This record gives sequence, structure tokens and C-alpha cells, in this order.
Amino acid sequence: MGGGSTFGRLLALVPGKQQFGVYRFLPFFFVLGGAMEWFMINVRLGPETFYDVYRRRQSERRQERRLEEELMNQTQVDRK
Repeated sequence: MGGGSTFGRLLALVPGKQQFGVYRFLPFFFVLGGAMEWFMINVRLGPETFYDVYRRRQSERRQERRLEEELMNQTQVDRK
């Protein structure tokens, strides 16, 4: 099980353990999050980016809710 100790040695190489403890990894995760956001905005997988799909699905859900509300309103009117 040398994999765990190798990983521990790699973590120990990151400077700032005395001053910052586990928080010394925050800059890495901040950059990783920014890179992931850039990727989701700018990189097209097929014809769409992540946000194109998100906006389309959000619009579809909004339309479905409107149709359900109209159907419920029409059902209530029909019952009266």
C-alpha cells in the first residue's frame, strides 16, 4: 500500500503547512474552479457549450410549468 504514502509525500511538498495548514491548498482549488468555469463557458462539445444546454433546459422547464399552470387553471374553470 505504498500509494497512500506516496500521496502523503506529494502533499507534504506543498509549502505553507506551518502557517496555513490545510488552507494552503485553497489557491489550487480556486484556480481549478476558474479553469472549469472557463471550460464550461468556452469549450464546445458538439454543437453546444455547457451553458447553452443549461439555458435551453431551463427554458424548457419554464415552458412546461406554464403549460401545467394553464392546464390547471383551465381544469378549475371547467369545474365551475
